[in-house]
Amino acid sequence: MQVEIKIEASCTEPKVIIMTSSVTSEVNNVLKKLSEDTSQIISGSKNGKISVLEQADLIRIYANDKKVFAVTGEGEYVLRQRLYELEERLDGRWFVRISNSEIINLKKVGHFDLSFTGTICVKLSDGTTTYVSRRYVSKIKKILGI
Repeated sequence: MQVEIKIEASCTEPKVIIMTSSVTSEVNNVLKKLSEDTSQIISGSKNGKISVLEQADLIRIYANDKKVFAVTGEGEYVLRQRLYELEERLDGRWFVRISNSEIINLKKVGHFDLSFTGTICVKLSDGTTTYVSRRYVSKIKKILGI
């Protein structure tokens, strides 16, 4: 099998084209790999026990004092991964980075308050209030369609 990568500045999203004379098992294997869900398991520790965390249960993930924490309805868990690694594992449709130290689940947002100058206040479903840093405000506005 030949693999070719073309870098184009005008390309906004990766595109895969498979050229073949017939659909073989090798082609089917490639299709299967490409169509697999990219999200992966996230585990966290709490009270000395390791738990598998469902992405749907995550409210926010944040870094503090050189540790990474995940907040769910069940409490707070310590994670071993770094934020950038978690960002790759999480479903990009629902999880968005709002600062260098925090990722939130858009499904768990109560509301956004844009009355603050230069930033956005986020009220989460668990009652937590957090803020979008100025660097990420335009990204959040684009997601919200404003």
